[in-house]
Amino acid sequence: MANKGRKRLYSFGAATVIFAAWYFIHSSNVPNDKVTPELVIQDTVPQYVPKYYHGIIVDSLEVYEGVIKRNQNLANILNEYNVTDETLYNLSVKSKNVYDVRKFGSRKKYSILYEEKDSLKYATHFIYRPDPVNFVVFDIKDSIEIYKDQKEIEIKEKELAGDINMSLYVDMMENGGHVELVNEVAEIFGWEVDFFSVKKGDTYKIIYEEKYVDTTMVGIGLVKAAYFNHMGDSIYAFNFDQGDGGDYFDEEGESLRKTFLKAPLKFSRISSRYSGRRYHPVLKRWKSHLGTDYAAPRGTPIYAASDGIVTHARYKSNNGNYVKIKHNGNLATQYLHMSKIASGIKKGIKVKRGQTIGYVGSTGLATGPHLCYRFWQNGVQVDALKVKLPPAKPIYNENKLEFDSIRSVFTERLDQINIPDRIVEDLTASI
Repeated sequence: MANKGRKRLYSFGAATVIFAAWYFIHSSNVPNDKVTPELVIQDTVPQYVPKYYHGIIVDSLEVYEGVIKRNQNLANILNEYNVTDETLYNLSVKSKNVYDVRKFGSRKKYSILYEEKDSLKYATHFIYRPDPVNFVVFDIKDSIEIYKDQKEIEIKEKELAGDINMSLYVDMMENGGHVELVNEVAEIFGWEVDFFSVKKGDTYKIIYEEKYVDTTMVGIGLVKAAYFNHMGDSIYAFNFDQGDGGDYFDEEGESLRKTFLKAPLKFSRISSRYSGRRYHPVLKRWKSHLGTDYAAPRGTPIYAASDGIVTHARYKSNNGNYVKIKHNGNLATQYLHMSKIASGIKKGIKVKRGQTIGYVGSTGLATGPHLCYRFWQNGVQVDALKVKLPPAKPIYNENKLEFDSIRSVFTERLDQINIPDRIVEDLTASI
């Protein structure tokens, strides 16, 4: 009797399992129109996506974009946006430690975020843009907050190749290059190539980065590798960082740079070389000129040619505003006729190679804006363009395998870049 009961129990259990399986299979085939309305509504509800402007949610705000006019200040700009005098005063005080509102430049862009109430405008934020990348936010909605930020920069890798017909600057610019790129290439190969004597037919190839903000190119990034053929001699340059900042090395791993900059500024031309006899344009007599004059626009930054300690940073009647730097060993450099000496540059401070120490001017005995660059070796003035200088450090032994791998990749890429044919205008067509 007990066995018969157990059999019935098993039969009932089996039937339950079979029914559950049948229901699961058939319920999964229920048409879409049988799905409960609640599930359909949850599936189709759109997600809320806030609208941002310079990192600020502006869903309930209006945006006005303008350009600062000459002699316009923050009070003038915010006049119609119901900003109190107390708020303007607090802005001017608090901004000094972040970005002084008195230093706003004309023709610079700005934005005002504001609310409209009863047909009146109430500013919540003022955004100043000193350049295409950086911006300063003055948040005045509740309590005043001022901070700096940057737009997102997109990096794009580019290639440029061409030949020389007139000069590196002219031909690279005509080929779609950028003045920053020309300067960088001139600095990379500056100790190997005299760019004042480049020949027609010299060629170049460059793999580099461009920086973009909102689809607008805003500058040059890293030059990853470059090639220059000067009078049949091929020179490769590969960027590599050994832990103390990137530098450029040739195929053998030797540095292409010296311990000193080739020139201590981005200059227009050499207006006067080192000479034992030169007619002085101010004194109107023949005398020695123991420096190299670089013609450049007033205000052009002047760089320390190498690491060292400032021994002079002052004004002197003939030299004008000038700086002198003592370098390692027996070398020193001097920079004359500055419009002004850079902030913080004074006797006794250490400076680094490439650091701005002043700006081009015409103080002292000078007829126009230029830099007179003087070079001392063993206490004697020598020609900066001819002095033999030690190279920077080569690739360290522990980095050779990594460098060899990078060099191999970029050598192959550079070799595969074709130099475009120069377009020659057919002058006979107009005859």
